[in-house]
Amino acid sequence: MNYRMVDLIQKKRNGEPLAKPEINWIIENYVSGVVPDYQMSAFAMATYFKGMTTKEIAELTMAMVASGAQIDLSDIPGIKVDKHSTGGVGDKVSIILVPLVASFGVPVAKMSGRGLGHTGGTLDKLESIPGFKIEKTIAEFKDQVREKGLAIIGQSDDLVKADKLLYALRDVTATVDQIPLIASSIMSKKIASGADAILLDVTVGSGAFMKNIADARELARTMVDLGKAVGRQTVAVITDMNQPLGYAIGNRNEITEAVEVLTGHSTQDFRLYITELAQMMLQLAGVDKSIAEITANFDNGQAYAKLLEMIKAQGGDYSAALTKPLQAKYRTEVPADSSGFIEEMEALGIGLVAMKLGAGRATKTDTIDFEAGINLQHKVGDTVKVGESLAVLYSNQPITEAHIKDFKAAIKIGQKQQHYREILEVVR
Repeated sequence: MNYRMVDLIQKKRNGEPLAKPEINWIIENYVSGVVPDYQMSAFAMATYFKGMTTKEIAELTMAMVASGAQIDLSDIPGIKVDKHSTGGVGDKVSIILVPLVASFGVPVAKMSGRGLGHTGGTLDKLESIPGFKIEKTIAEFKDQVREKGLAIIGQSDDLVKADKLLYALRDVTATVDQIPLIASSIMSKKIASGADAILLDVTVGSGAFMKNIADARELARTMVDLGKAVGRQTVAVITDMNQPLGYAIGNRNEITEAVEVLTGHSTQDFRLYITELAQMMLQLAGVDKSIAEITANFDNGQAYAKLLEMIKAQGGDYSAALTKPLQAKYRTEVPADSSGFIEEMEALGIGLVAMKLGAGRATKTDTIDFEAGINLQHKVGDTVKVGESLAVLYSNQPITEAHIKDFKAAIKIGQKQQHYREILEVVR
């Protein structure tokens, strides 16, 4: 049946649910160029204000999946698992989690993205390893997962063509932060990527896309239900992103921190967080391991060996000194202005400072400086004395008083000791 886009825009504007054929028609004709950007913008805005039913979101997601190629991983033995984070500051979790899970014989097939604004991208961090290639064909991707048990590559241009077009449009029409559109964007890519089971990390707080727990919970629930509706085992964790994850914010320094965790040289809290995520991913693959058993693969070197195996398979220099200090031209310590407990470390503010130092992109065409970044010396709950170093800033461009002022503005030192835990909730 043929429709008129104006009628479907009006229907959604009036708050009426769209039927599956109507949604399919919109996506097919938008991708083919029949529906112009200005009408799709109006539709996105109508959806922004009127929302979508659970059934509509599911239909939209599958229509987007059908707009491009789909990866079939069924010929790879075992239950293939994937993991996705909604983004944040200092989020090097995938670089640690993927080899850790793979070290138990569970195949991990992951496509990742780049960073923009205050959020870092897994691909940018991996590309700070000399020679590491994030571009692979689907056949090469599958071969690596089959032979090595893990791969992290860039999103294929052939997958979910509708999402690429629609996301770019949403980005310039103020319709990004809307749960049906976010959920369908994320889940269409995860479903098309072919994994049997998916762990979703929904971040919440100042450094995250979702600013409050209610919205994060709704997004997590929506995506978990979408995954289950199409036969994917799906679990979501809600992670606190009011302060950065770990101590390193940047690119190569986050690889260094990932190596430290994988070799058992990190804080207990951060390692426990990664281990809990690994336990959930393993359970999705039908593998039950205790926290102690998972932690053992940090200490016995098996998890780190898997990272090196992936680096080698993707052309990276696995003999490189992955833990050498940042080689930036400028280095500045930020001293505490008062004594007390660190009560807050606003992830958004810290992420923006890292971006301005060169570790991130303000626009998609900006170049990343792999040697720029921030190494935190303290986290929320720590005691500090006046003059003590809060962090070290690194850049190949001059570090100004504005950088230091902005970093200090993101830190609150008071007299109350706060306690912080990464995982706030689990949605199954």
